[in-house]
Amino acid sequence: MDRTERFYIIDQLLNGSRSVSRAQFLEALEISAATFKRDLEYLRDRLGAPIVWDRELRGYRYQQDAEHAQNYQLPGLWFNTGEIQALLTMHAWLENLQPGILSEHIKPLQARIRALLDQGDHSVDEITRRIRILTQPRKSAGNSYFQQISQALLNRKRLRIEHFNRASNQRSQREVSPQRLTFYRDNWYLDSWCHQRHAIRSFAVDALQGAEILTTPAREVDEALLHQELASGYGIFSGRETHWAELRFTPERARWVAQEQWHPQQRAHFDAEGFYHLAVPFSQEPELLMEILKHGAEVEVLAPPGLRQRMKQTLAAMSENYGTGS
Repeated sequence: MDRTERFYIIDQLLNGSRSVSRAQFLEALEISAATFKRDLEYLRDRLGAPIVWDRELRGYRYQQDAEHAQNYQLPGLWFNTGEIQALLTMHAWLENLQPGILSEHIKPLQARIRALLDQGDHSVDEITRRIRILTQPRKSAGNSYFQQISQALLNRKRLRIEHFNRASNQRSQREVSPQRLTFYRDNWYLDSWCHQRHAIRSFAVDALQGAEILTTPAREVDEALLHQELASGYGIFSGRETHWAELRFTPERARWVAQEQWHPQQRAHFDAEGFYHLAVPFSQEPELLMEILKHGAEVEVLAPPGLRQRMKQTLAAMSENYGTGS
């Protein structure tokens, strides 16, 4: 926590209580008594904060007379790292949001976020020019389909969809009961009960080539069952049957991967030679293979045997693409 953030917290505590003891300050700020003393002196001497010690209350408070109350205020609103990241991320997403059923509510929300950012020491235009939030490339979804999906979801109606399966290059019509829309890795997915398969299925919204709202009420699926079916393995779009992948990264690549969280239940350690071993649960091979391939020759699949063999086949096919010539 930096000094400006501590000043903001000190101001919050003083405005929120009749008095604040030194022990309360030290606990909230997680600093030493000496550091708190220096912060207090800076606020009083440099910023003119009317902070006084009240003997009766045995704590610090703001002096309440009209002159001090009118003349003092912090020079700006400071955000901590998490708050500024959240506000900037929200601002960036709203700037690029596709039109939909919430469009009429977006502009007031954008204005409110800009107003919050503008309360700091720098203008929102300067902040957004100097600090950028870049997201992963995402597939575009047809606005009309997304709007129909959202309406059916919120009104609890079934949908008739036309789904394009990119793996099999086939189209199929499904009647589904939408349960939730999930945004994962910069793409939208529709988690549904599929009445043709009599099971929970998740459809990439960008793979839908038609969506019609039906009058039939949607079937409700228990939230625990949804979580069990879709969030048990690697990523969130998986199945109940979970396997464990064991990966070994070179010491060079470990400098990056060791700082990442692939899954909340992952297990990891360094061996004696500096290689980084990572074990993650997964249920669907394709997504995990794509993630592993991003690291090229600096990662090796150790287990399970089936995943290791699939990686060998993928690498062999990749090698054939380049032939034997130079």
